[in-house]
Amino acid sequence: MSASAPTYTLYVIPGSHACRTAMLMLDHKRVPYRRVDVVTLTHPVVARLHGFDAGGQTRNAGGKRTLGLRLGDRLGTVPALAANGDRASTNHQISRFLDERYPERPLFPADPELRAQVEEVESWANETLQMAARRIPGAAAVRDPAAFSRSSGDGRMGYLLYRHRLVRRLLIPRILGSVFAVSRDLGRDPIVELPALLDRIDGWIDDGILGGDQLNAADFMVVPSLALILYRPDARPLFEGRPTLELVDRLLPKPA
Repeated sequence: MSASAPTYTLYVIPGSHACRTAMLMLDHKRVPYRRVDVVTLTHPVVARLHGFDAGGQTRNAGGKRTLGLRLGDRLGTVPALAANGDRASTNHQISRFLDERYPERPLFPADPELRAQVEEVESWANETLQMAARRIPGAAAVRDPAAFSRSSGDGRMGYLLYRHRLVRRLLIPRILGSVFAVSRDLGRDPIVELPALLDRIDGWIDDGILGGDQLNAADFMVVPSLALILYRPDARPLFEGRPTLELVDRLLPKPA
C-alpha cells in the first residue's frame, strides 16, 4: 500500500469472533484501517446510522429466531467496513470487497473448483460454526457467570465484549440467554456438538482446503470462532492434538 492509500474505518465489537475475521482479512491484505469499537447490543442501531445493513442474514440460535436476532438481522450488523463512501457489512461482503479492490494476497483461489470448496467452508463457518461458538462458551457463562467473567477477561482475542469483569458477569449471561437462547440445563449443553465440529474442520485441513500455505477467507472465518470456544476452559482438552488447534495457534496464538 502506498503512503497515500486511504484509511478505511472498521466498526467492531471487542472480542467478537465475527469482527476478528474482518480484522484478520484486512491485516492479510495489508490494508490500513481505523478501528471503532461499538458497544454490543447497540451495534444494530449504530450500524444502521452509519449506513450499513445486515447483509440479508437470517440467523437462528438453537433453532430459535429470538427477538434480538430478528432485530439485528433487520437493522444492521458488524463487522462493518466504511471505505471512501462504499459500505460493506458482514464478512461475506467484506472479503469480496477486498479481493475486488486489492487482488494481491487473494482471499479466494483463482481455480473455480478450489474456490467453490473454500466458499462452502466459509458458508458453513458463518452459518453453523459461528453460532456454535457463541452457544458453547455461553452455556458455561449462564451457569457460572463469575467464573466466566474471569476466564473471558483475556485470551486469544482479548477481553470479550466488556473490559470490566463485573459488567461481563452481569451482562454477558443475559445476552447469551435472551439473544442466543443459551440454557443453564446441563442436558442441553451445546459442547456435545464440539467433537463433530472439530472432526469436520480437521478433515478440511487434511484435504488442504484449510491451513494451506496460502491462507484464505475460510481460514479467517473458522479460526476466530474456535478461539472464542477456547475461552471455555473445559473445551480446551477436546482440541488437544488436533490439526485444528495448530491452525488456531498459527493465526491467533495464545497471548504471551
